[in-house]
Amino acid sequence: MDPNLPGSSSSNSTLPLPGPSTQTTEVWKTAAPSEAVRLFMEDLRRGGDHQPPLRLTLNAGDAAVGVGVMRNTLSTAISKLTSGFKKNMGNAGVTAIFEGQREHLVLNLCTAILESDLFAMAGRMVGHSSIHGGPSLSGLSPAVLDALTRGTKDIVTSKLCLEDCPEIEVRDTISLLLKEEWTEAESVRVADLCTEWYFPVPTKETNRLLLFQQLLSHAVLGRANAQIKQFRKGIKETGIWPLLTARPDVLPLLFPRETDVELTPQMVLKCIIWPEASIDSDDSEDEMSTTNINLISGFFRAFVKEASSDVLKGLMKFWTGWELPSPRLTFKVVRSRGHHHLPTASTCYERLRIPDHYKSGSALKLDLHACIESVQSGFGLI
Repeated sequence: MDPNLPGSSSSNSTLPLPGPSTQTTEVWKTAAPSEAVRLFMEDLRRGGDHQPPLRLTLNAGDAAVGVGVMRNTLSTAISKLTSGFKKNMGNAGVTAIFEGQREHLVLNLCTAILESDLFAMAGRMVGHSSIHGGPSLSGLSPAVLDALTRGTKDIVTSKLCLEDCPEIEVRDTISLLLKEEWTEAESVRVADLCTEWYFPVPTKETNRLLLFQQLLSHAVLGRANAQIKQFRKGIKETGIWPLLTARPDVLPLLFPRETDVELTPQMVLKCIIWPEASIDSDDSEDEMSTTNINLISGFFRAFVKEASSDVLKGLMKFWTGWELPSPRLTFKVVRSRGHHHLPTASTCYERLRIPDHYKSGSALKLDLHACIESVQSGFGLI
């Protein structure tokens, strides 16, 4: 990226950030949540047309351009926030910006990540993906999400639960405050944690439930206060912050639960445009029989019906560039060039081509899994 051409998300940019125009402000403020997001993002993109371009260079071999590449880049960026970047920050070969268990993700407490401004980078990733209709950061702890956007201290604390604490040893120690009686070893554990965090060591007169809430709040939110502020700063730099603050009802759309972004076979099948018996001018001059087209289509339909959510997301990423099914997914059966001819996809055109040599669903399933695995190692390798 050219440092002399800062984009709208650059922290050192002196240009005004894009935002919704006055003509549409009242519209997105009163529209239904999904429509409000659509209107706000459309207007934000129009405002971005007048900003200096963001220049990004990918060292990935042959040049690849188009909307499919953009989708793949945004999808990879969002997935890396939780799966981790291959960057050693002092304690591991892979560094995740968010950590924790399903539906209870919190920001990593690593000081090196904070000092490197990677939480601001994460905020910009989330913001730009939202602007372009890309994958969302799902599975955040409700308490962290409220602390990030709008919640008061009392509301945020009420949404905390033990699962929000990713450190198992700390979580187990805090949970001891819910017990009636402690062993000597358990008393020492609680006292040591309180001393480390400058809380009073509990006595018989201590309100244990109150201390439990205070320790849990400090474990999840207090220690991550600087990380949350930096993440918020990154989101603000993309221009979507007015939407989050004015319309808190859109938060489940931009920061959904993981269960809300799972794909089902029905969600994919309803978007597919199935082929008819016709000439595919790109691959063959010979007309393909309806029987063969129906056979391959049936194999593929069975594959989709049996696939898990993770497999379907991988299929969508291979097909379109990201995990989200597009309204019109074009499915083509093409003339095979031999048994080593694998399925191919044109992500920009949302078109999947399946060669016609398959005689069983199991053979097609094997090759489709190979295609899905290819998106983890590089764009367009298969």
